[in-house]
Amino acid sequence: MTDWHERKKDLEVSVDFLFVAVLMIFASWRAYSTFMASPPYVDVERYPVRGIDVSAHNGMMNLDAAAHDGVEFIFIKASEGESFHDNNFRLNYEKARHAGLKIGAYHFFRFDKEGVPQAINLLRAVGSRPLDLGLVIDIEDFGNPKNIDREIVGRRLRHMVDYLTLLGRRVTFYTNRKGYYDYVAEEFPGFQLWICSFNSVPITAEWTFWQHNHHGAIKGINGDVDLNTFCGSRDDWERFLDGAVWPYTPMTAEKQPVITLDPFSPVDLTDDEG
Repeated sequence: MTDWHERKKDLEVSVDFLFVAVLMIFASWRAYSTFMASPPYVDVERYPVRGIDVSAHNGMMNLDAAAHDGVEFIFIKASEGESFHDNNFRLNYEKARHAGLKIGAYHFFRFDKEGVPQAINLLRAVGSRPLDLGLVIDIEDFGNPKNIDREIVGRRLRHMVDYLTLLGRRVTFYTNRKGYYDYVAEEFPGFQLWICSFNSVPITAEWTFWQHNHHGAIKGINGDVDLNTFCGSRDDWERFLDGAVWPYTPMTAEKQPVITLDPFSPVDLTDDEG
C-alpha cells in the first residue's frame, strides 16, 4: 500500500511538473509573438508615405487595388547575381506604372560573384525603364555563402557600386542592422539606406526607407507582403522624388565613389526588354 501511495505521489508531481513546463512554453511563445515577432508601431502622422516590395514569390497582383489601399511606392526585384532575372519584373513594373506607383528596382547581391558583372546584370534586367526611386542593392548574409571573407565581399560590392554611380545611377542599400554595420556604414557614407528592422527605432543612423513588416496585408495581393515607409513628410517625399537625397546630406568630394576597375565594357540595355 505504501509503494502505491508513493507511486501515486510521484505521478502527481510529474503531472504538475509537466503542466508547469507546458505553461512556461506557452507563455514564452506568447511573449515572443507579442514583443519579438509582432511588427513595430509606425506613426502614420510622422511617416505618411507607405510602400511595398515584391518579387515573383508574391505571384500575380492587382497593383491598382494596392494603390487604392494606400500604397504609394514599390520596390520590385529585378535581378540576382550575375545572370538571374526575376520572372515577373517586367509584368510587375508595367502594373506598378499603370497604378501610378513610384518605382524602384532591387538586386540581390551575391557574395560569391564579382561586382561589375552583377551591376551589368541589374542594368540589363531594368533596361531603359524609368525608375523614380533608383536602383537598390540588397546586401545581407541571409541567402549567401558563409565562407567568403568580408574583405572580398566588400571589394565586390565596391566594384558594383562604382560601376552604377559612374553611370549616374541613384543607388540605395537594402540591409538589416548587422548588414549595415558590416558592409555599408564605413564604406559608403552618404548613400541612401533602406533598413529592415522590427524595432520601434529602426537604427541609430540616417535612413530613407524602413521595411518594418514581413507579414503585411494589402488589397490586391494574396498572402503576406513586405510593408515599408518613407522617412519624412509628404513635402520631403516630393523633394526626394525631385532628386534631393534624404535626409539631405550631400556627398562631399572625398566621399564620391572612385573607379576601381578600368576599362568597363559598354552595356546593352535593350537585351531584356522583349
